[in-house]
Amino acid sequence: MEKIVINGGQPLYGDIEVSGAKNAAVAVVYACLLVKEKIVLENIPPIVDVSVSLEILKSMGVKIKMLKKDVVEIDASEVQQGSSPAELVRRMRASYYLIGAELGRFGKASVDYPGGCDFGVRPIDQHIKAFTALGANVVVDNGRIEATTDKGMQGAEVFFDVVTVGATMNLMIAAACAEGTTVIENAAREPHVVDLANFLNSCGANIKGAGTGTIKINGVKELHGCTYAIIPDMIEAGTYMIAAAATGGKMKISNVIPKHLESVTAKLKEMGVAVSEGDDYIIVGAVPELRRVNIRTLPYPGFPTDMQPQMCVLLCLAKGVSLLNEGVWDSRFRYVEELKRMGANIKVDGKTAVVEGVESLSPAKVRAVDLRAGAAMIIAGLATAGKTEIEDIHFIERGYDNVVGKLAGVGASIKKVVVPDENVFDIAN
Repeated sequence: MEKIVINGGQPLYGDIEVSGAKNAAVAVVYACLLVKEKIVLENIPPIVDVSVSLEILKSMGVKIKMLKKDVVEIDASEVQQGSSPAELVRRMRASYYLIGAELGRFGKASVDYPGGCDFGVRPIDQHIKAFTALGANVVVDNGRIEATTDKGMQGAEVFFDVVTVGATMNLMIAAACAEGTTVIENAAREPHVVDLANFLNSCGANIKGAGTGTIKINGVKELHGCTYAIIPDMIEAGTYMIAAAATGGKMKISNVIPKHLESVTAKLKEMGVAVSEGDDYIIVGAVPELRRVNIRTLPYPGFPTDMQPQMCVLLCLAKGVSLLNEGVWDSRFRYVEELKRMGANIKVDGKTAVVEGVESLSPAKVRAVDLRAGAAMIIAGLATAGKTEIEDIHFIERGYDNVVGKLAGVGASIKKVVVPDENVFDIAN
């Protein structure tokens, strides 16, 4: 078992470079299955979710070649439909892009039900609705999704009942080579939706309107190879912005697109944090006292749900009472009990957390209950004088590239250690 140990209470100073966007990268990797020629992806984040995705593709007959740490060549010319291994598919939520990719390439799909972080009910009903509209017959049985078509995917109009990033991107993948025109209404507008559209268009797709509520996809006969660079990760950037504010330091976060972070920047400024922007960087500086704010998470361009746990830590250190409302997921406050171990004063009522600021947090042994909650625990440990230990860090490594090394580079006393599993029986004795 591995854990992260932090001796916190020290301000962070220096420059952190952000890696490629997790949520864009995993979708683009699966979208490569549509292409029979070689694809080169640059700025790929070396994180667990990407590694698992590449391993899934490799097990399906895709040729994978790592050209550099963050550059991969993918050749899916000989991919075997329906051969994805269940044990890997169930490790991550984004494996559902396999359904759209197989339907788009073969007109049929056979994939195990996806896994991922547990913070409430996360159905894929909107994905199924979209695939059905394009002519697929979808059956979910014994934890496996089977989809078939009579004539391949056919263009159609799809109106999503809710704004859904995953279903929007999955439908874009499935419809890129569908016959006719597909129109997506009430589409998600996140930057990674736009990035996927840009990738597919670089391969010869005809997708317009990504980044708006209406996306139009004119199906093409086939896609061709390309070289494409993934956008920077806005959630990783936002996490480090909050870490700078929480520790009372000053950091330059490089390789970012400042516009993607406007909602985070606005709330930090409202709290009194000094934030300045350049073309591809953001500088965050400390203030003597953090002010309370109210926050509601919303689909982009609103405040991102994936930044909610990290921001909650900062609210714990602000003067006064803040309200944090979760407007996307039903149950994303499981991490609150971990912050309470550190002395946080938080009361949760349904989708709203009432956060009363405290003078300081106290070091404790905590755990990462999911990916972004784990990032929140790191921020809390960095901002707290004394030794904080974080367990279940495999969640964190799903979405953050070298988080320990990057933070150590800006002055954090942080390390990853291996500890014996007390539940393992030692047969030698």
